[in-house]
Amino acid sequence: MLDTIVIGGGQAGLAAAYYLKQNSVNFLILDGHREVGDSWRDRYDSLHLFTPRMYNSLPGAPFQGDPQGLPHKNEVADYLKNYAKRLELPVQSNTQVTSLNMNNGIFEVSTTKGTFRSKKVIVATGPFQKPLVPSFHDKLGDAVIQLHSSEYRNKNHLKEGGVLVVGAGNSGAQIASELADDFDVHLSASGEIQYKPLHIFGKSIFWYFDKVGFLTANRKSTLGKWLHAMPEQIYGKELKLLIQQGRIQLHARTEKIVDQTVYFQNEESPIHIDNIIWATGFKRDDHWIDIEAAFKDGHIDHMEGVSVVKGLYFVGLPWQTSRGSALLGWVKYDAKRIVDYLLRE
Repeated sequence: MLDTIVIGGGQAGLAAAYYLKQNSVNFLILDGHREVGDSWRDRYDSLHLFTPRMYNSLPGAPFQGDPQGLPHKNEVADYLKNYAKRLELPVQSNTQVTSLNMNNGIFEVSTTKGTFRSKKVIVATGPFQKPLVPSFHDKLGDAVIQLHSSEYRNKNHLKEGGVLVVGAGNSGAQIASELADDFDVHLSASGEIQYKPLHIFGKSIFWYFDKVGFLTANRKSTLGKWLHAMPEQIYGKELKLLIQQGRIQLHARTEKIVDQTVYFQNEESPIHIDNIIWATGFKRDDHWIDIEAAFKDGHIDHMEGVSVVKGLYFVGLPWQTSRGSALLGWVKYDAKRIVDYLLRE
């Protein structure tokens, strides 16, 4: 029997594993992907981070390359893979967790490779779990190609004609922008798009965020509450310029779809589409946690990652303690705090 099982081998799980190893804990990481880093490698081809390499390091290993440059998603995938290998972290890949329960105070983790038992468990499954799409997605005609952003890779997945990207967050903005050269692109936004520059006076905007503590401010603090209430910011100028040039048509919230016709909120003229990409985000999927006491009103019951169930912890939850809780370069702070708590309990 293990002391601790970490469920999830992404950045959150690896950061927690670093601190577990530093403290000589007998642990194992279980991950459903073929190899470490695939959670990044499997995302759309053009994805780049907005945070420079200097801010993307996990504990104990700097992110290589130009510190001011923005890494491609494959760089992140390679970094995570090499991180686990270099630090000799015990990762069992291709092992999908199907349920987590307790028996006489011991955690039982059922997987596609058998059942594992441990005294404690850290759930580090990340924020990108179950694609979220509107309920009316099934009203689309069969002639329309529809993909969630998690399924989209590049323009070759689409057919000629109009493309509607629903959701004007950073993923939707990047995907719409890359398609503007080859398609009639429409972007549906639920509200006014707010832009932030990538650089100010030659420095990354994240340099300023880091200096003023935006990404580490506790969610309960005045600054944290203010940041939490802010809508998502779009980084960079590309989308704004393409809209101004008329190369991307901006629409209000998508209200309904009938076959190949899309209707927007407060707009008289619907549009005809041939492709639709749902850049509408994700929702957590914790149905596999078969411990009734771990939930309250249908949601995980925890205090900044410490479950009400003794021995059960979470790392990498969005806004677990701060804006940076689920971000590559900042997840280490919650990981260390959770491992410190685990060692004391």
